[in-house]
Amino acid sequence: MSHSVKRRPRQADVARLAGVSPTTVSLVLNNRVGGNVRIRPETRQRVLDAVARLGYVADPAARSLAGGQNRLLGVFTFEAIFPIQQRDFYYPFLVGIEREAGRLGYDLLLFTSSTGTDGKRRLYQRGNNRLRMADGAVLLGNEENKQELSRLLAEGYPFVFVGRREVPGGELSYVAADYTTATAQVLAHFFAHGHRRVAYLAHPIETESMADRRAGYRLAHREAGLEPDPNLLFQRPSAEITAAWLHTLRAQGITGMVTEMGEHVPALMAAIHAAGWSLPGDFSLAFLGDPHLNDDHDDLPRDCTTFTIPREEMGIQAVRLLTQMLSNPEGGGPRRLTLPCRFVPGSTVGPPPPLPNP
Repeated sequence: MSHSVKRRPRQADVARLAGVSPTTVSLVLNNRVGGNVRIRPETRQRVLDAVARLGYVADPAARSLAGGQNRLLGVFTFEAIFPIQQRDFYYPFLVGIEREAGRLGYDLLLFTSSTGTDGKRRLYQRGNNRLRMADGAVLLGNEENKQELSRLLAEGYPFVFVGRREVPGGELSYVAADYTTATAQVLAHFFAHGHRRVAYLAHPIETESMADRRAGYRLAHREAGLEPDPNLLFQRPSAEITAAWLHTLRAQGITGMVTEMGEHVPALMAAIHAAGWSLPGDFSLAFLGDPHLNDDHDDLPRDCTTFTIPREEMGIQAVRLLTQMLSNPEGGGPRRLTLPCRFVPGSTVGPPPPLPNP
């Protein structure tokens, strides 16, 4: 099901719904009441109710450009992701967004503060879509509210998500990375070195990007003529990632591991060190995406087997897709783009060591 971009509500729409003049709407919204101006409380309430129902947001720039656009693009993050340092997962996305918006002559408007009672950020504030202050928006983050995304689609508000996202009852526009192919390339590297039983250490929460990585793990097995073993996929708390657990894996014939990035990575490295293992002499290890973009992972080998995510290019392409939506609102279904990752062979995957005698 696709959703076309709808025209942004205007003061005239508010006036029509409330049954008042546009002048009355302007007076209420600008709080110009008092002195010689008298507006009955029930009239004011009708205007405010119409504003909430339509999702109208007053334009701070008066939308002087033709077509009702002021060349403002919103950037909304579902968690606090704006970096205080360059070694940050989201930093390259933001660099790409800013660079392309500037190249195309758009300004950026950041939305970062509105939170619900659960402490999570919300697109809607008191029922109103705050993003309507901008012509359209780029959305980022892992803690998105699927119901709010569905509501944006139903309203026809133009937005592009950075990362693949699926919502019930609609199809949204996004720019994604091809994690499936990238993960399959990493596993093929293991198989080329002679590994046959490679464990998968997963993040406890399965997002779309994690699901794509796991699909790549299964794909690589099938392409190598191997049957994926579901018992080799582990979702394990950090406290249970120990040297003893790694020795148990080795006893089961597991000679290597791929891991999603997350809080468990420092525990995994500590367990490898506690086991007295070297990489890849005693055990092979690969990381499914840019392990050195976070200061919490300073203990990782510098030459990891991994793949890099085209984060800056994803930000650039998200802005391009969004501006295409704005210039052609009736352009049909969702706009989607998937970019390739770059495989990095590194040095942490090698031939499997001899297994202990049974």
